Amino acid sequence: MQMIELRYVLGGPQGGGLETTSEILSWAFSKSGYGVISDREYFSNIKGRHSYVHATVSATELPKHLSYPVDIVAAMDAETVFTHFNDLRDGGYLIYNSDDDSVNYAGIPSMEKDLRDRLGAQFKGLGLDGTVRSVVKYLQNSRKARVVALSFKELLMEIQKREGIVPSQASRYISTILVGAVAAITDINEESLDYSLRRRFTREDVYRHNKSMAQIVMGLVKGQFGSELKLEQPRISAREFLVASGNDAIAMAKIVAGVRFQAYYPITPAADESFTLEEYETLSGEGSLVVFQTEDELAAINAAIGAALTGVRSSVATSGPGFDLMVEGLGWAGQNEVPIVVTYYQRGGPSTGQPTRGGQSDLLSSVFASHGEYPRIVLASGDHEEAFYDAIDAFNYAEVFQVPVIHLVDKFLANTIATIPMPDLNNVRITRGTLAPKGLKVYKRFDLSSVISPRAFLGDYVMWYSGDEHDEYGHINEDPVNRINMFDKRMRKLDIMEKEIPEERRFSYFGPERPDILLIGWGFVKGVAVKAIDELNSEGMRVGYYHIRAFIPFPRESLTKLTKEVEANNLVAVEHNYMAQASRLVTMNTGIMINRSIVKYTGRPIYVHELVNAIKNMLKGSTREVISYGA
Repeated sequence: MQMIELRYVLGGPQGGGLETTSEILSWAFSKSGYGVISDREYFSNIKGRHSYVHATVSATELPKHLSYPVDIVAAMDAETVFTHFNDLRDGGYLIYNSDDDSVNYAGIPSMEKDLRDRLGAQFKGLGLDGTVRSVVKYLQNSRKARVVALSFKELLMEIQKREGIVPSQASRYISTILVGAVAAITDINEESLDYSLRRRFTREDVYRHNKSMAQIVMGLVKGQFGSELKLEQPRISAREFLVASGNDAIAMAKIVAGVRFQAYYPITPAADESFTLEEYETLSGEGSLVVFQTEDELAAINAAIGAALTGVRSSVATSGPGFDLMVEGLGWAGQNEVPIVVTYYQRGGPSTGQPTRGGQSDLLSSVFASHGEYPRIVLASGDHEEAFYDAIDAFNYAEVFQVPVIHLVDKFLANTIATIPMPDLNNVRITRGTLAPKGLKVYKRFDLSSVISPRAFLGDYVMWYSGDEHDEYGHINEDPVNRINMFDKRMRKLDIMEKEIPEERRFSYFGPERPDILLIGWGFVKGVAVKAIDELNSEGMRVGYYHIRAFIPFPRESLTKLTKEVEANNLVAVEHNYMAQASRLVTMNTGIMINRSIVKYTGRPIYVHELVNAIKNMLKGSTREVISYGA
């Protein structure tokens, strides 16, 4: 029977080629017309610790959700078998290296003690001796798993003979063993697979060797199992796809928006965006771009502010610890009405926290960043498409209202590769706000005759900027009347933003017109929430999801109107943080109390089955569900 949706996990050591495996499969499925989303989870080390990719492939939609159990677990090493065997559905496929049969979980040095202890208890209960062989037999006998046992050693020896590869270089083809096995079971279109291999391996000899390895494995696996997890023919309406990570989608959007200067200090998971932008740094003419790696985050925000004052569209990309260091500069920009964009990739905190894991714990930090009060805009993206258009809007809003704009993105979105429709650039507009005319005899940068003063660039006129309170020209001035005038001028921008940024731009709603239960969330919660309410509504429930896309200005009118139709006890916050921070901003902006929450702060995303189960627990009377699952 052909499948509508396929889920798989690919696992192996960090630095072992897992990302290559994931890219090739994602490109191949997308090239064949399927929708793909794949999330990469990894430890904060360069090489050796366990890493995995969790993916969903769909024949009917461009998926924005992930869930367990999976149909395939493909393991490069023994640690993957131990870590993910519980994630495999009954009757699913385990692809593994049979040379690891005698490896015992207790002897794997890279495995965390907590996981080792949990496995020890489970294996004792199941009567297993802790070897890969015992786990494989358990899956076969108790879970009816289909086991694809491949001797990696024999396959590497075979490719050495066929292609004349030096033995010391043979191990680099392990990633393609998994590609060939998954391709065989799922019957990936061979032309699409060839396209992906050519795209990934540009050197002809490397491409040829990898193709040969994939063909060897595909022949072995198809001969034994056929293509039992073949997907239905794709039924997705979009004809042109873009396959990109969240980092890359935002980088491309910044180029479309006309960014000319980006400063950054390398930090996970923000740095990949700047690395992508660096590929376009050498373009000439209108497309020229400077990407400036600074010595620290303080220098990054200050360099970007300086660039913005010259009139170029300017931004920084950072994560939690970096943003903390940028806050003083951000306040300076707010005081001096500088249009600057901060792309903020959230990860686990506080302090260094979980550098390579995700979270949404920086919302309140963004909304209240820096001492004192000044207007800002805070946008939050829920998927790759939103991230693309939000990044463009961020620059427009920054210049139109002359304020800092913080664009919040989760690590989950940043490191997730997804198939999305090709962006429609016909709907993109670039708006640079009110600019001062040339030839004025007197120029007041902070002219009090308007809330948003005409902006001139450094070099156009003589002007002054200071971190202290100032007068219309920019000179330091602590007079109380001047202080009130200047402060009110800046803060009245909040009223203008409230009027000029459409309410419908600040939220999305999914579900029935009058839901019995209303989920309220933001960021990467979007995809899983939409899928979960579809499942629940198909069971006869009436569940809706209100997705917040902007926290400043807040969509108070629409949320207030919708919540009037729902019993107060049936409002549920869904977030990747401990405090359900967005629910507190809901109360602050609307007076509405959200007393129930579903939260997950392990550093892994919420999965569909977890959210469905948590909502059902809410119906039984639970007021707070803390999700703890995650490898």
